[in-house]
Amino acid sequence: MINDTNKLSLEDLPDLLTVKEVAQVLRVSPLTIKRWGKRGKLPAIRINSRGDRRYKKEAVLWLLGITQKTS
Repeated sequence: MINDTNKLSLEDLPDLLTVKEVAQVLRVSPLTIKRWGKRGKLPAIRINSRGDRRYKKEAVLWLLGITQKTS
């Protein structure tokens, strides 16, 4: 998990990030991340029966303009 006392560099991010982690990286609220998922701006992967969301690191970096989007 990413927090203020233990900041990770972008290269050290895990391949799949939680809503909270993505929100911290992009400096927006978790609700914004969920809205972006519904609009297709940042597609989510559902990982279990609860429907927890995970986001690909490549998609987050693409939103930051760091790497090309991969399909």
